[in-house]
Amino acid sequence: MLSAFGLNCTLKRGDEPSSTQKLLDQLLHALEGYGVQTSSERAANHDILPGVKTDEGPGDAWPALRKRIDQAQILVLTTPIWMGQPSSVVKRVLERLDAVLGEIDDDGRYPTFGKVAVVGVVGNEDGAHHVTAELYQALADVGFTIPAGSSAYWVGEAMSSKNYVDLKQTPEAVASAIQTLACNAAHLAGLLHERPYPAPGPARE
Repeated sequence: MLSAFGLNCTLKRGDEPSSTQKLLDQLLHALEGYGVQTSSERAANHDILPGVKTDEGPGDAWPALRKRIDQAQILVLTTPIWMGQPSSVVKRVLERLDAVLGEIDDDGRYPTFGKVAVVGVVGNEDGAHHVTAELYQALADVGFTIPAGSSAYWVGEAMSSKNYVDLKQTPEAVASAIQTLACNAAHLAGLLHERPYPAPGPARE
């Protein structure tokens, strides 16, 4: 069975209501509809130390989270928009994933080759496409494969007090994007699980 691990990169700690969590839960629920087993964590609840190594020493919570990423076939990252940018929490996650670049095996493959990554974005200002581009660029750089379709995102009215978590009904366009992204991610992860990337080498004629 395929599995997906979700990381909520909100700035909110504990179990405080979070628009980012709501979107993550919807993405994971949609993946479950395609037979994918899911789990998630709120990154801000863990002491992820700064750095670019897999383990930054005593007190670092990242190694346990990285293990769960390694065990899953699909990574789901969700982030709010702050000042037009991805959250500092998701940037920390991406910085720690940089360690993958030093973990190439003897055949020239990253441990992330064959894994799929999808992104969800929420906010009350413009910038969803910019945030998506930043995250997908970084995820592709460290070996994840991006399925067809953009991120699933919701952007509310600028400077409004209404957040995604406050909506009583998910907008049709957002629900459709969630379903498409989940379907394509599950499909792609299944294909890569059955037929992993070959070791890089000379092109065959």
